[in-house]
Amino acid sequence: MIAYHDEEWGVPEYDSRALWEKLMLDGFQAGLSWSIILRKRDAFRKAFRDFDPKKVARFDEADVLRLLQDSGIVRSRAKIEATIGGARAYLKMKEEGEDFSAFVWKMAGGKPIRHNGTVPVSSPLSEEISKALKKRGFKFVGPVIVYAWMQAVGIVNDHTAECFRGRRR
Repeated sequence: MIAYHDEEWGVPEYDSRALWEKLMLDGFQAGLSWSIILRKRDAFRKAFRDFDPKKVARFDEADVLRLLQDSGIVRSRAKIEATIGGARAYLKMKEEGEDFSAFVWKMAGGKPIRHNGTVPVSSPLSEEISKALKKRGFKFVGPVIVYAWMQAVGIVNDHTAECFRGRRR
C-alpha cells in the first residue's frame, strides 16, 4: 500500500484508457477493501485483456461465465457485466467524438482540485460525474465510487499537508 500511495494514488492521470481501467477497478472495489483489488490487479488485467475497451466490449456470455470461474478476480456477475458495459459506453463516447479524459477533466475544471481539512466521501462534482457516466451507460459509478476514483487518479488531491504528495501540489 505504501508503494501505491507514493507512486500512484493521487497522481493526475490524463490517459483515457488508464482512467477507464481505474474506474472499472474502483467499481469492483465497491464493498471491499482497495488492498484486495490491488492484490488482484494483475489478474484483473489478464482477465480483462489489459483493459483494452475494444476487446472487453466484445465479451459475451461465455466470457462472463469464464470470468465467474476466475479465482484471481472478484467474481461478481454484476461487476463483470458492468465492466463489459463500461467498455461499450467508453467506445460509444469515443465514436461520438467524446474523449474520456477530456470529458472528466473538463468537468473538474482542467486541473487537480486541492482539498484541505475533512476529506469527504463524495462531493457535488462526484455526483455530477456519476450522473453523467450513468447517462452514458456506465454502472457501479455512484458518487462515492466516483469520488474514490477521483482521488486515485488525481482529479482531487486529498493528500494531507504533511504528506510529500500534499506538499508538492
